[in-house]
Amino acid sequence: MIIDCHCHAGKGDILTAPWNTDAPLGAYLRRARRAGIDRTIVFPAFHSDYEVANAALARLVARSRDRLIGFLFVHARRDDGRIFEMVERAVGEYRFRGIKVHGHDAMPTREVCEAALAFHIPLLVDVAGKTHVVEMLASEFPRVDFIIPHLGSFADDWRAHQQIIDQLVRFPNVYTDTSGVKRFDYIVQAVKRAGPGKVLFGSDGPYLHPGVELYKIKMLGLPSDQEALILGGNAARLILGPDVGQRRGADYAQSASPSRIRRTRMTTLGERRIYFS
Repeated sequence: MIIDCHCHAGKGDILTAPWNTDAPLGAYLRRARRAGIDRTIVFPAFHSDYEVANAALARLVARSRDRLIGFLFVHARRDDGRIFEMVERAVGEYRFRGIKVHGHDAMPTREVCEAALAFHIPLLVDVAGKTHVVEMLASEFPRVDFIIPHLGSFADDWRAHQQIIDQLVRFPNVYTDTSGVKRFDYIVQAVKRAGPGKVLFGSDGPYLHPGVELYKIKMLGLPSDQEALILGGNAARLILGPDVGQRRGADYAQSASPSRIRRTRMTTLGERRIYFS
């Protein structure tokens, strides 16, 4: 199975650039199908209210659940104090599988990382070139899986690429995606040094062509089992594994702040039973 781990979807409301105005999926889905991409992780375009944007994304995902996998988007600073509840709703009601944070909004806080840990879901963080932040995130939350897109920089910053590769090697919970990486040899170096188990295929659709981005992985010339990890195996393990959406008591005790502790209730997510506090 080929999984594109990086695609925007839906309407933004800021209207100053394509990425905060509209991310239509029509052409993307046609191109992805022709390229042989089976599933796509989607998250909202930039928005002034991510609660609204996540709800709109949930409606899109519900109409194409065989193709789309949702990640909620949060603004770490603006959504302060309600992030746990946003994640609870997204995982329980929307059946989302991860969290997206963008450094142009705000870098992840402890509240965001605690929510990812509590619900056993990965945190995709666009650090916008500020790769030093990964040092704190990965070391403070070793049981949270961090996916750093664009090898750390969509802006083609080779220094950011190099530091992310070093972090991939040093931190077992740091991963990267290949979306929008222009300098091919940094993808080669990431796979060679960190191994194919630390790299995920991503396209940055619908703005970049998924078939073109997929071809980068094909051009690595890897053995089929290693290529399969990058094209979908790693993503499946991180977002579709048996523990997604489940919280264990020990994790909750360590991750949830006292203000969030309340009577435990249980609900159903598909065929999985999940426990919310």
